[in-house]
Amino acid sequence: MQTHCISCQLEFEGFDGRKVVAGFDGGAITSDAGALLLRHVEGAIGLFERVAACFIDYRDPDFTVHSVQTLIGQRIAAIALGYEDVDDHDTLRHDPVLALLSESLTPKREDCAVLAGKSTLNRLELSRVGEPTRYHKIAHDTRAIEALFVDLFLEAHDKPPAEIVLDLDATDDPLHGHQEGRFLHGYYNCYCYLPLYIFCGRHLLAAKLRRSNIDASKGAVEEVERIVRQIRKSWPRVRIILRADSGFARDELMAWCEENRVDYVFGLTRNKRLENKIAPALEEACLASRASGQAARVFRDFMWSTKDSWSRRRRVIGKAEWTTLGANPRFIVTSLKPEHRVARALYEDLYCARGDMKNRIKECQLDLYADRTSAHTMRANQLRLWFASFAYVLICALRRLGLAHTRLANATCGTIRLKLLKLGAQVRISVRRIKIAMASAYPYAREFSQAHERIHAEAR
Repeated sequence: MQTHCISCQLEFEGFDGRKVVAGFDGGAITSDAGALLLRHVEGAIGLFERVAACFIDYRDPDFTVHSVQTLIGQRIAAIALGYEDVDDHDTLRHDPVLALLSESLTPKREDCAVLAGKSTLNRLELSRVGEPTRYHKIAHDTRAIEALFVDLFLEAHDKPPAEIVLDLDATDDPLHGHQEGRFLHGYYNCYCYLPLYIFCGRHLLAAKLRRSNIDASKGAVEEVERIVRQIRKSWPRVRIILRADSGFARDELMAWCEENRVDYVFGLTRNKRLENKIAPALEEACLASRASGQAARVFRDFMWSTKDSWSRRRRVIGKAEWTTLGANPRFIVTSLKPEHRVARALYEDLYCARGDMKNRIKECQLDLYADRTSAHTMRANQLRLWFASFAYVLICALRRLGLAHTRLANATCGTIRLKLLKLGAQVRISVRRIKIAMASAYPYAREFSQAHERIHAEAR
């Protein structure tokens, strides 16, 4: 019944004395001509080949139709284009533009399409770490995948910066089934995972899937140590600052930073002792607020230690703020010296800027479906998270290499997909060329052409 409905003509309200009919019979037409740009930028950074190098293919070549690189390119590009589920690929495998992601325009077997279907891609997502099994013959190297994110970050810079800020944050990844490792998280009030993200500006350096029955900082030392070691191999003189909320203000992480020449600025959970410490400043802010009728802030800079959880005294900055709603004290702890940044600038200019990382996480989890962790095992869900993360890296590379100084220069991944990638076109294949005839009335044709030209220049 469904096949009949799709193949028949669909009649709509008439116009100007004529019938209006439609049908899915246009032939070689794509709604994702923007995949050409993704293929273009992928060629500039070599993403699909490098991700594929992190996998080991134990399949028999004589019975293998789609290479690991084709599977990975197909999966990452589809996520970037808005197709988060492998089920979509039973139809997408016939898309003429997505077919350009493979090594050939003709299938190796008559009963197969150029691209893979959902079953083959599902086996990729269920790939194991280490030795294969009878039904899972593709394996992946976790360390190689994690290192690739940092390599791509380093290569995105023409020269080493003097200073970088690494943002750490944990967020909820709600679960709606009985996946391995699911727990009820009291703060988020749902069953979820608690992935750890590490960004430097827009660059994604780590996406670690974790159970939610842990402290937010669990595993942060290991991730930071790995990333810092890799960065310093290429940039030995760069100054590194960690930035995070109070969930990461743990003695283990701060002590590691102090021992390894890494600075930090973390939020600090307020308590009665801290509030009493800045009580005079809070009174001062209250008087200033009442006099002006606006919110007022007074900062205090002092050395501080907890009663038993910290191994040493550390610099704490208290923001004594009084708003129209009353007192709003906040605190941060930092290893930065007063001569490097004074209290107000450290809080307002450096620490508060960490809020932008929330937008990056939204791009990953909402625009690029990093929260589609519906597989049964955590291993498979981690791989799904990485595929979504690589889709984020791919679109970020498109924005960086092709869209600078355009009206899409600061667009989110979702906006770039909507404005630049979801583009209707007719595909004509002849002996000598493949012609992609895109819509003449396309509003972002200028940006598309500029991105093509810039990425082409970068690739050369």
